[in-house]
Formats: sequence, C-alpha cells, structure tokens
Amino acid sequence: MSKLSYFNLPDVGEGLTEAEIVSWKVKLGDTVAINDIIVEIETAKSIVELPSPYAGMVAQLMVAEGDTVDVGTPIIAIGSELAAPETTPAPVVPEAPVAPEADVMKPLVGSGPKADAVKRRPRVAAASAALAPAPTVAAVAAPQAPAQVPASNLPTQAQAAPKSSRVLAKPPVRKAAKDLGIDLNEVSATGLRGEVTKKDLLSYQDQRTAEQDGAGSFWAPATGSGLADDPRIERIKVKGVRKATAKAMVESAFSAPHVSIFVDVDASRTMEFVKRLKASRDFEGIKVSPLLILAKAVIWAAARNPSVNATWTGDEIIIKHFMNLGIAAATPRGLMVPNIKDAQNLSLKELAIALNSLATTARAGKTQPADMQGGSLTVTNIGALGIDTGTPIINPGEVAIVAFGTIKQKPWVLDGEVIPRWITTLGGSFDHRVVDGDLSARFMADVAAILEEPALLLD
Repeated sequence: MSKLSYFNLPDVGEGLTEAEIVSWKVKLGDTVAINDIIVEIETAKSIVELPSPYAGMVAQLMVAEGDTVDVGTPIIAIGSELAAPETTPAPVVPEAPVAPEADVMKPLVGSGPKADAVKRRPRVAAASAALAPAPTVAAVAAPQAPAQVPASNLPTQAQAAPKSSRVLAKPPVRKAAKDLGIDLNEVSATGLRGEVTKKDLLSYQDQRTAEQDGAGSFWAPATGSGLADDPRIERIKVKGVRKATAKAMVESAFSAPHVSIFVDVDASRTMEFVKRLKASRDFEGIKVSPLLILAKAVIWAAARNPSVNATWTGDEIIIKHFMNLGIAAATPRGLMVPNIKDAQNLSLKELAIALNSLATTARAGKTQPADMQGGSLTVTNIGALGIDTGTPIINPGEVAIVAFGTIKQKPWVLDGEVIPRWITTLGGSFDHRVVDGDLSARFMADVAAILEEPALLLD
C-alpha cells in the first residue's frame, strides 16, 4: 500500500490566484525525483515550469491540460513507494480525497493565495481512468475492460441522465445552459473528467436548432446569420497574458490622467556610436542597437528628474532612487514587460547583455513572474516595427513610459544647411498626477540630449 502525497498548485508570483495547466511533463506510472519538472503552467504573466516536491510514482493527474485552477488546488498525486503497481485497479470514488494535512505540500514562504482571494468549491472527480482519485499506487494500473453493453441501452444525447446525479460543468457553462434553457442532463459530456464543456453545449444547441428550426445557435447573434459555423470566423479565448494585459491597460488608461509629448531627435551620433561599439573587441559577440543607448539615456535622465521614476498610491507619491527598467516585448503570447533590476548600476556592456538576455527569454516564453514585477519606468521600441511614434499607455504602478520610434534618414537643417541626418521621434506618456508639463518636458529633453550626443554619458 503506497502513501500518496498531493501537490497543490503554488503561488509562483506575488498574489497569483489561478493558473492554466499548459502541459504535463509526466504521465501515470512515471517515476519522478524531487525537483524533476512535472508540469508547465501559464499564469497571467508567463509560462512557468513546476518541479516536483516529492519523489515516487505518479499515481494521479488531477487536472487536465487546458484547465484553469485556483492556487492551492491539488493537481497531482505521487505515491511514496517506487514499487511496481499492483494489477488490481483501485476502486473509483465519486469525489477526490482530501489529503491529510501532513501529506499536503506546505506553500513556500511568501506563497499561497491572498487572504481575501475568492475560494472555489472543490472539484468533483469523474469516473475517468486517467483522472480517477486513487488512494494507492495501484491506481496507475490499467482498469479492467467494462462489460459489453447492448447498443440499445447506451445513453444518447436525447436521453437524459438520472436527475439525481449532478452533472459536472464549470460555472460559465452552467450559466450559458441556463440562459439557453438547456438541461445539462441532456448534453453528452466529453470533458476529460466527464464534465460538460462549452464545445458540448455548442454541439447540443446546434443540433437542437437544426431539429427545431427555431432559435439561433449558441454564440450566434441571430437566426440564419450563419456565424456559428462560418469558417471565416475565428474566436480566441481571452486568457493568460492577453487577459492580464487588457485588464492592466484599461485600469491604467482610465485611472491615470495621461499626458503625452513628442520630440524629434537627430540621432546621427548615436548611430555612429553604435557602429563603433559593434566593431569594439569589448562588445564582440554582443548584440548592440540604438535601443541600448536609449535605455542608458532613460536611466541617466531619470536620475536627473527623479519624480518620473515613481508610483502614485493616492495617499502618497513613492519616488524610487533605483531603476528597474521595463522593456516592452512583443512575444507569441502577447505583450510582456519584463524589467532589468537595478539597471542604474550596470555598465554599458552589462546593460547590453541584460537587454539581449531579456529579449531572448521573452521570445521563448520563459520570462518568470518575478522579472515582470517591481518595474519603475518602461521603454517600448515601436521603431523596431517601422513605426515613427505613438502614444503609449503607462504600465500600471509607474508614472512614465517612453516610446522609441524608427530611426531613418530625413532632411535636417544643420548650421543653416539642409542635409540628410538619422532622425527619430520620441513619444512620452506621463501620469499628470505626478509629472506635470515642465517635468515631463525636461525629462524628454534630457533623453533626447543623450541620443544627440552619447558622449554626455561619460560626464
């Protein structure tokens, strides 16, 4: 008899309340050691790999891939014994067992949901071999084949399940079913734990519409519109980074009074400086771009104008005498803003290495939640997409953001003559509760001054 240890979804970031199970790295019957990677989850900020806190045999995967679960929810059971599983399958019980307190992994210091986090009802397990609760390691053995049932006795979509049994379904599905007047007992469930999914509801409603030739199908705006099954229509569920970004941008745009200013800059000397750095032996093998000089310029200008490196709390303004420089990065998972901690202490070479590492990690989707917390001022390089300028939205918790436009040759008047120069446009957005017009103008002028003459960084 093997003793089971249950691994609860931990809080991998400050204040995390839920996460999506992206992919399991183990399967039933696998043997794992402590710190072996067992699952990949997606939080509102990043994808994170979770290591196993226990050694033993995987006895139960309690959550299916694609499901979103609350912090503290048991997601996997690991047997304490490494012996081969017994041949007798474990009995299926209707509800997941509650692990003894001693068997549940204690959260790491500082982890776990906040005290006021909303708690959901515990999940009810279905009679599925892959997800059935198992008090012993014997659960990993293949279940015996069920007795053959005559086809005439098999339930169909039109045959309701016994009213006494509670159909498994998530709250949004239950609400949709109620709004549509659908009895969930009549819907065939295809979920991994035997639950009715949105897809099941869609299928049932489409069939019911076809049979009744009446009401419009689920999600379709009107009867006969054809949108429900139109191959030209694509619906993307809002979750993860996209959901978090949308929430943060709306909160920022409608809570912080934005003011934006722009300045055209002759960045010809920055281009020359970047060219010299690329040829320098000290920067051999290090990617160098004008963004490096802009980042250094923002750090320098913020030191001269500390109030742009602050946070508004309502009761006070918190000015930070350090720079956690955020760099907005477009990734396959959406917009992310990781930051370089204590960027003010880095040399130009160290800053270049940090920028390269940040970009590589973000594109690979491996940015950790901690790398996106505690930012103090953000730079967004819209010029990389060929855009001249824009009005960026301030990252929540900050009061300033700088947009870096593309650098291109344009006619420029210099000493009374029109000559071609490398010109860029900087756009800055500021929280007017903290940064007034004079301060924002001085800060942007200081940033522009470095791009016009990088030698000022040597002062």
